[in-house]
Amino acid sequence: MHPTKNDIAADVREKIIELLNSRLADGIDLMLQSKQAHWNVKGPSFIALHELFDQVVDAVGDSVDEVAERVAQLGGVVEGTARLAAQRSNLAEYPHAISDGRDHVEALSTALAKFGKLVRGAIDQSDRLGDKGTADIFTEISRTIDKLLWKVEAHHQAKT
Repeated sequence: MHPTKNDIAADVREKIIELLNSRLADGIDLMLQSKQAHWNVKGPSFIALHELFDQVVDAVGDSVDEVAERVAQLGGVVEGTARLAAQRSNLAEYPHAISDGRDHVEALSTALAKFGKLVRGAIDQSDRLGDKGTADIFTEISRTIDKLLWKVEAHHQAKT
């Protein structure tokens, strides 16, 4: 770890940094899965989903940046490469061969829900470790992910 005058104990910072880097890997994976959906969606709802999936990319990207910057603030090394994210992500692999909008809605909503669950767990872990600042960051990310999930799932919920 890098030296810092942050008053959170070094052993706690190490645990928090590990937690943050774990969620960073998941967030990078989610961001790229969202871009995969954006690039490959087809069908009658193409433009709406294409634009929505790009909104997801942007919002998740902002969350990823917050997590990475918190690692640096605590004196840690940000582990944010695509290769590390691929090795460490807890998300399921995104289906490569889909194009239908409904299939992308299903796949992306599943990934968003999994990430939301992981982030809520990180809120509790940060809180137990006594780092309210990190817990607050994860709380904000949780609200963001829940809102994105709501927007994506809305495309599946209409009665046809």
